[in-house]
Amino acid sequence: MFKQQRVVIENMTPQLHCGAFFIKRVVGESVEVKTDVLGDGHDVIQAELQFKHEKDKNFSAQRMSPLVNDAYTASFTVEKQGYYFYRISAWVDHALNWQHGIEAKIKDGQHVKSELLDGVQYLNYIVKKVKGTEKSYVEGLISDFGNEKTYDSAIKEAVSEKLHHLFLKYPQRILSNFSEELSVYVDRKKASFSTWYEFFPRSSSPEPNKHGTFKDCERLLERIMDMGFDTIYFPPIHPIGEVNRKGRNNVVQAKEGDSGVPWAIGSHLGGHKSIHPELGTEEDFGRLVKKANKLGMEIALDLAFQAAPDHPYISTNPEWFRKRPDGTMQYAENPPKKYQDIVNFYFESPAYKELWKELLDVTLHWIGFGVKIFRVDNPHTKPYYFWNWLITEVKKKHPDVLFLAEAFSRPRVMQQLAKQGFSQSYTYFTWRVHKHEIIDYMVELTQSEMREYYRPNFWPNTPDINPYHLQGSNDAMHIIRYALAATLSGNIGIYGPVFEYMVTEALPGKEEYLDCEKYEVRNWDWSKENKLTHVITKLNQARKDHPALQQTNNIRFCHIENDRLMAFYKWNDSRDDQVLVIISLDPYYSQQGMVQLPLAEMGIHQGHEMTMHDLVTDSGYLWYDEWNYVELHPALPFHLFQINL
Repeated sequence: MFKQQRVVIENMTPQLHCGAFFIKRVVGESVEVKTDVLGDGHDVIQAELQFKHEKDKNFSAQRMSPLVNDAYTASFTVEKQGYYFYRISAWVDHALNWQHGIEAKIKDGQHVKSELLDGVQYLNYIVKKVKGTEKSYVEGLISDFGNEKTYDSAIKEAVSEKLHHLFLKYPQRILSNFSEELSVYVDRKKASFSTWYEFFPRSSSPEPNKHGTFKDCERLLERIMDMGFDTIYFPPIHPIGEVNRKGRNNVVQAKEGDSGVPWAIGSHLGGHKSIHPELGTEEDFGRLVKKANKLGMEIALDLAFQAAPDHPYISTNPEWFRKRPDGTMQYAENPPKKYQDIVNFYFESPAYKELWKELLDVTLHWIGFGVKIFRVDNPHTKPYYFWNWLITEVKKKHPDVLFLAEAFSRPRVMQQLAKQGFSQSYTYFTWRVHKHEIIDYMVELTQSEMREYYRPNFWPNTPDINPYHLQGSNDAMHIIRYALAATLSGNIGIYGPVFEYMVTEALPGKEEYLDCEKYEVRNWDWSKENKLTHVITKLNQARKDHPALQQTNNIRFCHIENDRLMAFYKWNDSRDDQVLVIISLDPYYSQQGMVQLPLAEMGIHQGHEMTMHDLVTDSGYLWYDEWNYVELHPALPFHLFQINL
């Protein structure tokens, strides 16, 4: 292969699998691009970062700055939702190479008349590009470079910053080489900063032993808003199967009056496009979505692509399901767990295209009500390429729609779902308890390639998971877990009433709730407040007020002389908002230690006065030193400091 370019471009970052997947950003964030650019010999090399939005006709360009060892860097800001494309262009810059060479010869005392004449060719290129005073200047140089009488002024201008600037401004890209074109998908801000509250709408009634409705949910909106949550997530709101219905605490045989599991979708009352009749009507749901939006919140729905044994699809589209040799339907399993009330779609069906289109239509149906966020149940049990197709199709017309992957699975499986297009992802935070576990996990999320595409969402608990460290725990442990989630990650969520009211009873030996709400209607005293609800409200307000807490990746862990204390520094991109978080991991005893501030990272020196303003207690401290004493008690086991320099 003949290729005349003299510049090699390689090791371009960020990119995923040689551009097979896009990286992710939200509106207003920057993409910092680095690459290696090598030319033969000693000629001056120039490189530029070129970028454009998918709707732009032409690329914009940003000249790259050299680092060390032939590395270059530049960045651009994404200002609109949708795809941006970016690439590198690099070339041997003959004009700058000429200027560099003549400067060296002039310093050496050499006569450079011939070199001045050689430079005229580069001026002739520029004179066609410039106007006004710049044009007059260049025309004057062309004349002076060829005139022996103006030699002294000519050599002075040949090495001037003014001419250097013109060469940079109007490069002659001879034999320019290009990198591969890469892409970044830009979401709205909520993809990276959201605060979720999950509750079962059927448990929203103020009356004991009564099924809740969407109208009951409306009554709770302002309470949840006042606590600082911006996303209300509902488990499935569809009719629940009656065949093989589960009873309370997951018993196989339901008793009369048992409500069943919302994820066992479909009955003679309808399927994935229907609403459970006891919740209300479509008009009721639409009104609920609109009211939430007026309050600055959004309703997130569950996409659970599975069916109860009596779902209408079973009879209308039997080809979408797989039967065993004896003709019976195989229920879902995740050994040792069994889901007798659920059957899975058969994604290897010859009729898979019709199945895919129907599931897309289900998604679009709920988007039609104004829903723009979906929590997706068990996405890792469906083909990755199906999700890539569905999310891509939705985003074409509805770029605001976000998808959260509920996949507590192997690391590469969770990562693959994020690469295929999921906006956010559940994480292992639920089980990270010890200091080294939390730090190692955060380093993986924020300092590896994952930072480019994996947006974590930290949940202390879910209806499926009552982690061992919360079972039988006190209010301090709940505060610790929420404070960790709220300050470590931009996206967080709780299984609301169970967490805030500290319901901790578990099935013996399992990470599952006793009397789990998945299997029965519960009634909560929604008027009740406690210390935990007040702390949650304070933390959520701090998240709203401080950009440093609205992202995940800008974090630096600080050394602290106690393994039961953890400290970290966070900042926003412009560094005009900086916070220091110190958390005790001990819910029972006081802990003390000396925390080392990252002064160099903060851009200050020892002895610089800092006001540390606690955003929860509203107390303040003056710090001057690199090392500072802290003591935390279980009564309030953390500090959230705004740093005022």
